[in-house]
Amino acid sequence: MTKDDLHTPALIVDLEAFESNLTKMASHVRERGLGFRPHAKTHKCPEIARAQIAAGAQGICTAKLSEAEVFAEHGIRGLLITTAVIGKRKIERALRLAAAAPDTIFVVDHEENARELSEAALAEKTRLDVALDLYVGNRTGITPGQPAVELAQKIARMPGLTFQGLQAYAGHASHTVTFAKRREVSQEAMGKAVETRCLLEKAGFEVHLLSGGSTGTYNIDTEIDGITELQPGSFIFMDVDYARIGSQDGSEKYTDFASALTVLTTVVSRPEPRKAIVDAGLKAFSTDKPWAPEAKNVTGLKYFFAGDEHGRIDFSEAERELKVGDRLEFVIPHCDPSVNLYDRLYAVRGDKVEAVWTIAARGRSQ
Repeated sequence: MTKDDLHTPALIVDLEAFESNLTKMASHVRERGLGFRPHAKTHKCPEIARAQIAAGAQGICTAKLSEAEVFAEHGIRGLLITTAVIGKRKIERALRLAAAAPDTIFVVDHEENARELSEAALAEKTRLDVALDLYVGNRTGITPGQPAVELAQKIARMPGLTFQGLQAYAGHASHTVTFAKRREVSQEAMGKAVETRCLLEKAGFEVHLLSGGSTGTYNIDTEIDGITELQPGSFIFMDVDYARIGSQDGSEKYTDFASALTVLTTVVSRPEPRKAIVDAGLKAFSTDKPWAPEAKNVTGLKYFFAGDEHGRIDFSEAERELKVGDRLEFVIPHCDPSVNLYDRLYAVRGDKVEAVWTIAARGRSQ
């Protein structure tokens, strides 16, 4: 099978770029003596998780319990669920997951939630590994410093829970434009996490884990003493949004990792001169970012959304004419939610389709 055989729109991963990205990140982390637990919310794909573990990752992160359940069913271990599991029914599921994958780590940031986990684990005569989620960004977590220490002390007195350490995800740092500003933001955020780790150790805790970092800050956070592992996600694919944050060498484009993810489309109409319509619209690309999809390997094309099923292409400044039946690939504005629109990934080397990977955790947001 080749790309020409694929029905469009189709989600394509360029294997050479994907493998290069994975090797670079894994080598960078390993050479600095840190662990590597990439975030699977980006790909939701067991085959990719296996490739990451084969490259040296000790496991994967998942955003939600339901994602972790899917990966556990496919034999993936070393799971860190980065969102707290809240409510009786979900805690029941968490216990079933922990029975199947005992090294799964759950995060907490509230005493009541920790107590509910403890009571449920005690009732099942088991233990759950937990980490404190620190509020170092703009999402979830407990305030770093003394509030986190006090919660850890309460957890230490709760039967059924084993304290493993800390999670600190500074999502606001990952897309900060320019390397200098990004470093400043990430160092400030992760500095709070490192300080909290020191306070915990002074209080007698063994802190095995301080997990954080992102694709945009991987070469910043690996230089921060006290972080134990990185959890980047988008580096395997990349997207238009990440390309704009700037590189360490001062260039405006972020070039640390290659663009590996595209949507393959077909020109289905030529309604006007120098205008074409492709069969990929709002249902083919995420629309949470202000950036449009960008054509791969054809300069001068401009993409505009034209409804659910279509995109309008202005090729008045393009290097070649477009005709009905032409195939065009577009780099995605934001990889994570775009992947969640598809059932499968076509793994391609050159024009040959080497594998079809199921996006098994698609839609698992519970």
